[in-house]
Parts: sequence; C-alpha cells; structure tokens
Amino acid sequence: MSPTRRRPLVRRVTVAAAACLAVALVPVCGGGDVTATAGGWDETGEVTYWMWDSAQLPAYQQCATDFEATHPDIDISTEQLGWDDYWGRLLTAFVADAAPDVFVNHTSKTGDFITRGLIEPIDQLVARDGPDLAQYVPGTAELWIGPDGQRYGLPKDFDTIGAFYNVEMAEAAGISAEQMQNLTWNPEDGGTYEDVIARLSVDANGVRGDEPGFDPANVATYGLGLNKNPSGAGQSDWANYAATLGWRHTDKAPWGTRFNYDDPRFQDTTAWWRGLIEKGYMPRLELTVGGQTSQLLQSGTIAMATEGSWQISNFAGLGGTELATAPMPIGPAGERASMTNSLADSIAAGSDNKGAAWQWVRYLASEECQSVVAQGGVVVPAIESTVETAEAAIGESGLAITPFTRNFREGTTFPYPATLHAGEIDAIMGTAMERVMACQADPASFTEANAEVNALFTQG
Repeated sequence: MSPTRRRPLVRRVTVAAAACLAVALVPVCGGGDVTATAGGWDETGEVTYWMWDSAQLPAYQQCATDFEATHPDIDISTEQLGWDDYWGRLLTAFVADAAPDVFVNHTSKTGDFITRGLIEPIDQLVARDGPDLAQYVPGTAELWIGPDGQRYGLPKDFDTIGAFYNVEMAEAAGISAEQMQNLTWNPEDGGTYEDVIARLSVDANGVRGDEPGFDPANVATYGLGLNKNPSGAGQSDWANYAATLGWRHTDKAPWGTRFNYDDPRFQDTTAWWRGLIEKGYMPRLELTVGGQTSQLLQSGTIAMATEGSWQISNFAGLGGTELATAPMPIGPAGERASMTNSLADSIAAGSDNKGAAWQWVRYLASEECQSVVAQGGVVVPAIESTVETAEAAIGESGLAITPFTRNFREGTTFPYPATLHAGEIDAIMGTAMERVMACQADPASFTEANAEVNALFTQG
C-alpha cells in the first residue's frame, strides 16, 4: 500500500429498486476464531462500508479519515445509497457474494440477516477488545443481541419520536408554545391533543375544526399529518399513543413471538386515530401517497406532524416555514411514550477482511467517532457522554431536540419491535393497516391479522 494516505473513497450511488430475486440466499457460517489471522481475520486492506443517510455522510467521512490516520494498513471505501434503494441493493449483493464488509443495519432487518447466517456475531471480539457497553444510552446495546443470544452490532446512535408544528399556524389559532409542550391524550376523546389538532384544522372557507360549520370534506389545512406508509410498527405515529396505555407489540422485547394486535388497547387507539380522518383533522391515506411529511408541512397542507428525531436537520432546512418541536402527548397514566431505535454497523459473515472490518466497526461505535457525529448536528449518538453535544449542535439549526430526548431522561421510551419474520409481518400488518385507515375494514379486523402474524411462529 502506498505510504501516501488518500481521502476515504466515497461513492454516491443511485440505483433502481432491486428486481425480485430468483436465487435463494444461502446461509454463510460465521463466528470463527477471532484470534486467528487466517480466514479473513487479517487487520489490513480495504474495508467496504455501506450507509444510507446522506446527511450523515460528511461526519462518517471524517471518522474514516481519522481512523485511517491511526490505522495506516486499512483503507475505508464508503458507498452511500438512498433508503429506498439500500436494502434491495444489499440483498442483491449478498446473493452475488459481493456484499460490503460492513454496513449500517436496522433493527427491523436484523432477524432475517441472523437466521440466514449473513452477519457476524461479535461477542468474542467485544470481550477481547471492548468497548465498555456501559457507556451507551440505556437500552441501546441490548437492541443488538439476537434471538440466539449473540451480539451482532454496537449502537451508534438512537432516536425518539416527537412533533413538528407550524409556528405561524399555531399562533393564528391561539395556541401557545407552552400548551404544545404539555398536551394530554386518551383514546376516548383525544384529550387536549385532539383539541389542538381540531383547532389547527381549517377548511376551504376558513372555518376551524372546532368551530360550527367545519367541512371535513373540503379541508385546506389538516391539523395532523399522516405518514404515507402505515405499518405494523407504527414508529412515527400510532404506536406512541398505544404505548401510553401499557400496550406493546409483542409478549417480550426484543424477539417476541406473540403479537398483540388483538389487544383492545391497540384497536381502540387505531379507531381513534382513524377517527381523525373521518373528522377531517388528518388527510385520507390516498392524499399522502407520494408526498413527504416535510413537503406537506412546507406547503401548509398539514400544520403538525409526528416524526423521528432523525428528521430535525431536514425539517430545519425547509424554506419559508417556521417550525417548532414538541413532545408526544401525555397519556391517561400520566406519562408520555416514545418509540426508540438504535442503528448499528454489522460485519458481513462472508467478508474476506473481517479483522479490519472489526477494527472499523469498533471505531464507529467509539467516543472518538461518535463525538464527530454529535458535532455534525444530524443525529444523537448512542454514547451517553456525547448526547449534550449533539443536542447543542442540533439546536443550532433552530429546532430543539430536547422534546425528543426528554423521553430518554424520563425513562418513557420503548423499543422498536425487533422480531423474526419481520418482512412477512410488515406485509400482513401493512395491508391490514391500510384497509383500516382507508375505511375498508373495521379495527376489529386486526384480530384476524394478528392470528395470521402469530401463525408465522408456530408453523413448522
């Protein structure tokens, strides 16, 4: 290798969605002798690294530069793809035995990768080299222990859910910033949360949703946005309401095997949520297809949206629209609830360069790299000591992240549902949710969908 250090190779790639694959993925054995230098455990050479978030690319490019300075025998080649292309391209790469050495992984995808033997367990490596798992935000490290009890990643960030709202619209409606920070919710009448949503809704004649004569069939601005892809996770929407009632997706977290979509608390929540559409306070499902929440906020089509903390830098950059942030509403038991998730970097089991890949993964989850990410002001790293730095950096965008991170400090988070059969579950529940939200089925229909989901875990 040339003694002259090069800048990390960064390739921005846009690809068409992967076609259906006719070739089945064949499990690859992992978990070899991590002390050996044979069989792919050399700590030299090029490490290919895939990620999807372009907003975080500069921070990770800096991490790669810093890493290469202290690891002169390892080069990092980074490839960034958009979310919509990322997973199809990754699946194709695994089939073609051309997967990256390291890639950014998501909780919802991990179970399938583990059962197919496509990612490397790292327990022995962590035991040998560290890091100290106590440094991470509580609950994030546990998300990366698989159903087999082995660890497949180190947390690199964490996220929670909160609200973005149009300041001018709120002020015109007589709603104060203080009110927005202390809204309450229940599934019967929606509490003060629904009061605000109704007040922010305005029909084509200028009549508000809480005023006589409001026309729900002719709405100019909806009080609350609807995410365009309703799912069985409900990460950015309904799950955060249902969780305040004590409801959870599965019988245990993570890796539950019995789902609870037949629970009255879930069905009551979704009935209330759909009711917002019927009242004209939230757009019909077909009106959101093809539209991003940020675009709907910017155009004034919606006055408020619930979204993840990862969207703050994106929303802060919307021109011509002044936004502010607020926490999710307080539920009947007196507490908020916010789904949390944490990404991690996984090593491909078929990598020919696992030793160098591990050194890179370990660095990505270190305080050195996560401090750089924190200063980037896009996401909140998982190392607890970097949280305040990230909050301050994100706050410089003009939008406060504290309404989101307060859930971590108050202990009101609950985890993204990590489970096996995630793709099949999402297909079943995505269809069921779309039918309910389109008023083609009653929320009671979730009981049948739940039986179909649970059958996935009992079939031979």
